[in-house]
Amino acid sequence: MNSSAAAPFAPHHHAPGTDDPAGPRLLAGWYATGRPADLTEHLRRYGPPLTGDRGPLPLVEAVTAAGLTGRGGAGFPTGRKLGAVAARRGRRVVVVNAMESEPPSLKDRFLIAVAPHLVLDGAVLAATAVGADTVHVCLARDRAAQYRQLSSAVHERRRARLEPVRLRLNALPHSYVASESTSLVRWLNGGPALPQGSPPRTYERGVGRCPTLVHNAETLAHLALIARYGPAWFRQVGTPDEPGTLLVTASGAVRAPSVLEVALGTPLATVLDRAGGATQPLRAVLLGGFSGSWLPAEHLRTPLTRRDLAPLGAAPGAGVLVALPEESCGLTETARILTYLAAQGARQCGPCRLGLPAVAEDFTALAVGRGHPALLSRLRHRVGLLPDRGACRHPDGAARLAASALHTFADDVDHHLAHGTCPAAHLPPRIPVPPATAPESRR
Repeated sequence: MNSSAAAPFAPHHHAPGTDDPAGPRLLAGWYATGRPADLTEHLRRYGPPLTGDRGPLPLVEAVTAAGLTGRGGAGFPTGRKLGAVAARRGRRVVVVNAMESEPPSLKDRFLIAVAPHLVLDGAVLAATAVGADTVHVCLARDRAAQYRQLSSAVHERRRARLEPVRLRLNALPHSYVASESTSLVRWLNGGPALPQGSPPRTYERGVGRCPTLVHNAETLAHLALIARYGPAWFRQVGTPDEPGTLLVTASGAVRAPSVLEVALGTPLATVLDRAGGATQPLRAVLLGGFSGSWLPAEHLRTPLTRRDLAPLGAAPGAGVLVALPEESCGLTETARILTYLAAQGARQCGPCRLGLPAVAEDFTALAVGRGHPALLSRLRHRVGLLPDRGACRHPDGAARLAASALHTFADDVDHHLAHGTCPAAHLPPRIPVPPATAPESRR
């Protein structure tokens, strides 16, 4: 990046992680004070809001140079998304995705609870960078406390006359697929909160037929810090290919289930240690969420990066890490999750309407001891038919979970086929799964 573009990002305040580069960044204020940051505390820590007088190019360049990628699951380069919307003509719109529909994930809710102004700073800066005049913040309708928290933060900013753009809060119906970016756009345009599989893409035509930038809440908080402290600061932690930190929700068989901020490249075992360590020997971990992958415990030394996890068929996803103890039946846990995913589908295509329920039914039969070799063969065939055929990526995630379970818990598969259910299948569930019911409303 040239010197003229770098100059606006010289630090003016004490950057989080300056004393300890591996320390918290997004959660630095929370760790320092133990309380949520109101606007006064936020301005004291980070200084006055940055203005848009530097023009759109420097921020896009800085985010690109920082190597920030989306923290919502897909991991798409943030700078490329910014640049794609900024390059379009006409009015533009920014959407903050704070739906967090992945049941084991709490990271965005925690971030908004303790540092709401960091998320809003990032949203306003992104809007300024791409030339947008409106920011829509999308939250789940059934989380009234979160809505009140963010509404209070927005009102603080309005009273202080901080915003060069309009901030609007939107409460959407809560379902698993409602957090998909095209679901948000479709709902904001007056339709149901369901994915829109066909072109055009949101950066071409989204809310109100305008080019639209959709970013996860955590991604925008990182963007706000890059704008203040620059790409070189951001790259002080993480790996050269995947810099920065990541919020991780660690749960399951750990002593202190919590939301943690960890550097990318941190071994999975170290993340679990930071959550107090395992309460008992582990069999596997669920990585990425219900659309993620099971990994055997033997892979816990693997660094938390997309590059290191890819050969294992896994990815950081939504920053979810669930520890499963040895005395558990992975097939039973997976069957419950698949049944939930089948009920939550958009039902806009064959894989979602027919394929996913069939996979969930076969997997449940295997889990409860009603399996046989022909059923296993059929299950594998059905799982293989799900990816890349749906109107959205929901069936793909379910297929990834099912395939990883059949591999990780292969011994359980053999036992369930030969002898019926294993003893662990009759124990109470280890992973909380919402009721497997269809959403009451999409609108």
